[in-house]
Order: sequence, then C-alpha cells, then structure tokens
Amino acid sequence: MATLSSYTSSPPRILHRQQSKPILFPPDSTPSIRQLYTKPISVSRRSRGAINATAAASDTSGNSNASSPAKKLREIMQSPGVLQGPCCFDALSAKLVERAGFPYCLTTGFSISAARVGLPDKGLISYGEMVDQGQQITQAVSIPVIGDGGNGFGNAMNVKRTVKGYIKAGFAGIIINDQVSSGRERGVVSREEAVMRVKAAVDARRECGSDIVIVAQTDSREVISLEESFSRARAFTDAGADVLSVDSLVSREEMKSFCNVYPLVPKLANMLETGGKIPMLNPLEIEEIGYKLVAYPLSLIGVSIRAMQDALLAIKGGRIPPPGSMPSLEEIEEILGYDTYREEEKRYATSSSSDRGSSSRSVYGGNQRIVQDDSEQRVDPVVEVMIPEVVSNESRNPFSRIWSRSLRIKIIGRDGIEKLDVRIPAGFLEGVTNIVPALGGVNLKQLMDDAADEVGGKLLLDFKDTAGDRIQVFLE
Repeated sequence: MATLSSYTSSPPRILHRQQSKPILFPPDSTPSIRQLYTKPISVSRRSRGAINATAAASDTSGNSNASSPAKKLREIMQSPGVLQGPCCFDALSAKLVERAGFPYCLTTGFSISAARVGLPDKGLISYGEMVDQGQQITQAVSIPVIGDGGNGFGNAMNVKRTVKGYIKAGFAGIIINDQVSSGRERGVVSREEAVMRVKAAVDARRECGSDIVIVAQTDSREVISLEESFSRARAFTDAGADVLSVDSLVSREEMKSFCNVYPLVPKLANMLETGGKIPMLNPLEIEEIGYKLVAYPLSLIGVSIRAMQDALLAIKGGRIPPPGSMPSLEEIEEILGYDTYREEEKRYATSSSSDRGSSSRSVYGGNQRIVQDDSEQRVDPVVEVMIPEVVSNESRNPFSRIWSRSLRIKIIGRDGIEKLDVRIPAGFLEGVTNIVPALGGVNLKQLMDDAADEVGGKLLLDFKDTAGDRIQVFLE
C-alpha cells in the first residue's frame, strides 16, 4: 500500500484517526441470529441456585462481582440467540476478535501451544505458560474470555489450582474436560473422577469468591458411547457446571438429543473447521438445534499460518506480499492503540521531556511528539517519499509518445491464482522493483521505447520467477 503511493502526483499523507474504544455489548444489544423472535434462554433452577450461592459467597467475602468478566459473560448468555465465539491465541488475535464485534471469545490449548511454543497440543505446554498467555489475552480486551483449562493439569487438586489461577488471570469462564491427558488424546477418566474434577472446580470458585463460568466437556462419546456422554453431562450439571459440551457428536440428531439433556442448561458447540466429526452448521441451524454458544477453534490460527506461508513464499521469490494482502502501517498502529497511547502520554509530559528528546516513534523511527514547557507541539510524521524518475526533456523524443500510456504488471501464482494486477503511469519507473523485485535489471525504458509505436496493448515481458510465479508486463 505504501509503495503504490509513490506513483501519485502528490506526497503521501498520514491520517491520524482516533482509535475507537472497545465496545462491550450490553445484554439488550448483543448481536444474535434471530434478535426479534427468539425467546431468551434461561438457566435451570439447579444452575440458578449455584449461581446465587456463588454470588452470595462473593458478597460475604467482600469482593464485588458488579463488573467481573464472569458477570459480563453471564449477562451475555441471557440474551436471545446463539453466541458465536472465535478462539484466539494471543493478545493481538483477541483484540481483533473484539474489534470485529464479537461479544466474547475463547482460547484453545491447541492454538496457544502452537503460537507460544510451536509444539503440538500433547501436554507439552505447562500450566504456568497457559495462565501467563491467558492473562495477556484478558488484559488486552474488555470482552469476556473463556479459557481452555484442558483436563485441569492433573487430579482434582490440580483442577482447583488451575481454576484459581484462571480466575486471577481474568478469565470469565473455564473449560474442564474428562480427558486422561491434555491435547486430543481420546482416553477419558472414569465418570466418578470426571465428576470430581467438576466438583473441585466449583469448590475453587467458591473459595475464591468468584462467579467464573464453569464449562464441563466430555470426550466420552467417541471413546465409550453416546449414552455415557449424556450421563456424564447430567452428572456434571448436578455437580455445579454452568455450561455443557459433548465432543465428537456425529449428526444433527445426536446434537439435538444432547441439547435435550437438561434443556435449560446452556450448551457449547465446537465447530471444528477442518472437518471434524461434528456436522458443520451455520449459526441459525445451531441455534435451532438448541445450542447457546458456538466456538470456532482453528479459524484464526489457521489463516494466520497460511498468510505467513504465502508472505514468506513471496519474499523468497524476490517479491513482497501483494498490496492489499496486509494492512498499512497506520492501520496496524490504530489496532495496537498508538494514537490512544500518544494522547495519554501527553498527560504526563514534563518540561524536561524536550531535553531528553522524549518521543513516540513508529517502527521506522518516523513519528515524533515533542513537548516543551506547557505547550504541545506536534511534529508531522516524516515519510520517506520515493521520487519518481521523470524522463528529461532531451529524452522525450520519441519516448514522450508513451507518457499517456500505462504499464500493467500482472502476477499469476503457480497455483493459478492471481496475486497482483496493478497499473502505473508508463513514465514513472522508479520504484517498480519495490513492487516486483524480480524486475530488477530489466531495461523497461528500452522495451517501452521499442513499443512506443504499437497501437493498443503490447506484451513486454512474460516469464516465471524463482518461486514459479508467472510475471507479465504490458504496455497499455
């Protein structure tokens, strides 16, 4: 985007936009699939009793839950319609979820293990690493976050420690499953031990005076049977779980039957995007079946991996990622809150700041804010402008005949997908190699001079770069 600006007739401008404040959806305005005609879902009498008991414990302990993340999540869950929750893996991905307008998000051990340590989700990431990553995520956003607690990192005592750690980290909810070990292992503990994990989580919540939402998940559908998974779901609710989830259901009928287990208790659907056993349904279909929450565990980490692979392939092939495939520097700064930071920084500026050359700089060292005395002086960002090479008057004959024409650069990937199609004034050649480095060393002036008398479009170049992408240059 910044490179293309070098071909305009006026210098590039940087627009300072005020970063919008994070939006917390109140219960009466939370987006839903059928806002107008879906009845609000209510929590069962059993669950209400657990919630009220938890709130009472919080009040007696002197800790107010008036604005706790869990309270926000519980309020959102009282709104009509199914609630979509993308799964994030770090603070930046959580920020993007919030900016996209989702009322809450989740984390997954799979994505955090991949992003933080670059390892498979096989129990290799530690409890401490998960809590630390979770705290960075919850502090970056104002929407509630449900954390993946896996199997609680051990027995019931480990579950208590895990829940307490997630509460301190700022999570609104925690998912506890009945797997033997963390990750996608298919072994499950006995029903009795699984129920004890839920009871331990409920006890930890009470001991902390918290109202964290406990999501109890069972993987026993595939390992044992459908009926066993339903029996565990019932037992989890009796133990105090607030939300239920059964993994690996294979049909709409099974999903519907699960939602009929304590139908007033909210259910979480896990839409595995890469083709898991659970049917891939749209939000309206999920809502009609009876689910309240739906998670998308792989979308963000998956597209991030593919985008980085494509960018690295382009760089290795002597090019940069095509314009439009990544945000501008201003957009990145806006997402990260640079403008908000600079405005807040002014509140603490002193007269000595100018002596130290206090400034806020962009990643290129171009943005500065200098405060002298009590007056604020803003120095406009310094932008390095690539000056287009203008053909001199001496060379305008016969080259001047192409000044009204355009140079079209087109790149088709080796997979057949178009990666770039851009037009620039034929007289402005400086900086073309910044768009397509593979054109370095090519005498485009001579090629255009030879084609100056051609009428209509003229193919000047047609070759493949080292990455196997086809590069074509036309004079139009």
